[in-house]
Amino acid sequence: MGRRQYPWVMADVPWSDAQQFTRGTHLGLPLLSWGIAPRHLLATRRQLRAMNRRPGGHGPVALLYLRHNASKRKVFANLYLIAESVPCLPMTPAKWTALAKANLARRICGTCGKDVGYVVPTSTGLCWPCFEADDDTTSLAA
Repeated sequence: MGRRQYPWVMADVPWSDAQQFTRGTHLGLPLLSWGIAPRHLLATRRQLRAMNRRPGGHGPVALLYLRHNASKRKVFANLYLIAESVPCLPMTPAKWTALAKANLARRICGTCGKDVGYVVPTSTGLCWPCFEADDDTTSLAA
């Protein structure tokens, strides 16, 4: 039997005055296992976004360590202090306009040039009728 790669150690952490159990350090940040991080103090970027917040220029204070049992792959997630996060910026009319233009560009077929009302697949760049017509011509030529 091998030794644990990330053994439990007592370490100083930025979110508490007292030392707490961590799994050591990784890339200079405290490493925490799944379920060990204090949820009321630390959050991932997606969790902050769900709270309508963002890191606000502050770097991560810890890393969350996960291991996928089926693939044995290790996954690391950055953890940020909720207290240092700032509210998300609201969408301005200019941002809404830019987003609408970007989404319109994704709905235009590369062959017929029409707005098809749905996002055209990037693999083909064609709407469904143009893809079927192109598929029919290639199968007739073969």
